[in-house]
Amino acid sequence: MFETKITKMLSIKYPIIGGTMMSLAKPDFVAAISNAGGLGILASAMYQSGEEFAHAIDQLQAATDKPYAVNINLVPMKKPVDNNVFIDIMTEKGVEIVETSGHSAPKEMLERFKEAGMTWMHKCVGVKYALTVQKLGADIVTVVGYENGGATGRFDTGTLVLIPSVRDAIDLPLIGGGGVSDGRGLVAVLALGADAAIIGTRLLLTRECPMHDNVKQSLLNSTELDTMLLMRSIGATHRVWSNQAAQECLELEKSGADLDEVISAVAGDKARRMFETGDITCGTLSCGQGIGLVHDIPTVKELFDNIMAQAKEIAGQLSN
Repeated sequence: MFETKITKMLSIKYPIIGGTMMSLAKPDFVAAISNAGGLGILASAMYQSGEEFAHAIDQLQAATDKPYAVNINLVPMKKPVDNNVFIDIMTEKGVEIVETSGHSAPKEMLERFKEAGMTWMHKCVGVKYALTVQKLGADIVTVVGYENGGATGRFDTGTLVLIPSVRDAIDLPLIGGGGVSDGRGLVAVLALGADAAIIGTRLLLTRECPMHDNVKQSLLNSTELDTMLLMRSIGATHRVWSNQAAQECLELEKSGADLDEVISAVAGDKARRMFETGDITCGTLSCGQGIGLVHDIPTVKELFDNIMAQAKEIAGQLSN
């Protein structure tokens, strides 16, 4: 019932793609997502050297024999990495699926992806950009609506409109998300024309997610109203959990802070300190409005099995 173009192309059991969660998408967590039947995606931008990145891929490959992907991040960072070095390592290690995300399509990298035989997925913000990467030779397009955690794009388009708009415009397999937290959301995005759902925020509250329990418990008590938008002033709007660090960053933006000040306020080292110590005030965390639909902390496998069971039940009710 839930075999789609994406499950066939990527050889995955369920039409579920794990969102690329910076600082959290470590090898064991990524492997748990893939082992549970979805597609886990390793965040290359977490690593500051080729040696660290190569070791992470080795760990991932040792932890799963299921398909996985690696994300190449094109968003401006405080400590930029050399993506060409990472692509060299991915080619050497036999990485078969690459996801790119950022402000523009990585035209200079495309030939390298194709030469290495990689399936190329690109995450973009709307119809115009989906059409662009289709012409460039992308294999899969991913779009996420305004409800999602992390980068929201520049158009503020909700999931209910964005997915069918892109579906009508392109011929490629489509991954869609933004607020998907359960089987209801999965069925919804498939009905809108997507071939799989991308899920990020819901995966934060799983046992395998490498985040301190203090943070998980605080998120568990959050509602759909406990997120906010940051970095709009620098053209990199992100939806995050509304904690003290996020509020302080927003005040910086209101005061006219420059690019370096804003990026420093949301720096990854502060988020990592929060994840490790449980101090919920010291960093920002990408978080979508779907957090209000989360009420437990299962294993990834339990989560995916529950999502699919609920989706199957809903699809059966609709067909009747």
